[in-house]
Amino acid sequence: MLHIGLSHFARDGYEGASLSKLASEVGIKKPSIYAHFKNKEDLFLQVLSRAARALKHRLMRYMIAHRDQPPEQKLRDTLTFLQELYRSDDTVKFVIRMAYFSPENLREAVIPLIYNLLDVLESRLTRLIRHSMEKGELSLCISAETAAQAYMTCADGIIIEMLYGQSHRSVQRLNSTWPVYWRGIQAAAQ
Repeated sequence: MLHIGLSHFARDGYEGASLSKLASEVGIKKPSIYAHFKNKEDLFLQVLSRAARALKHRLMRYMIAHRDQPPEQKLRDTLTFLQELYRSDDTVKFVIRMAYFSPENLREAVIPLIYNLLDVLESRLTRLIRHSMEKGELSLCISAETAAQAYMTCADGIIIEMLYGQSHRSVQRLNSTWPVYWRGIQAAAQ
């Protein structure tokens, strides 16, 4: 039911998603949904929580699988991977859209789910950067935490272009922002 709920919320948004249509697609009557979920809000939050965990795990697996790449390539390619996921995966698209455009009545419940995802990613990036510094692959006079925060800020700008449906602008944003980010954290070491 969560998988079908995801497709309905991703396609129709929170307001447009119909529990009657969802129940029909699952092959149950609408009242049966309430045996599993308190209400539409509960279903939505469980779907979002599951989708956010899935995105977090995909990004972590990607970072681990590419841990032997040079730091610049590893970090840049992670943003490219996120762009590809957004274009091809409704789960990723749903999570990212809800991070920026959550239903007003659920914002207080959505924000902790999104911040958990962002905090885990930033922590992982910090460890990755710190590890590269310890191995002598990066020489920075800023902290790994600051470099990770700046990276997350660059990612925000790239994601905004994805949200507005401008894939080519998202790629342009990455191509123009990346050299500035990379030179900026490298210049600090000089």
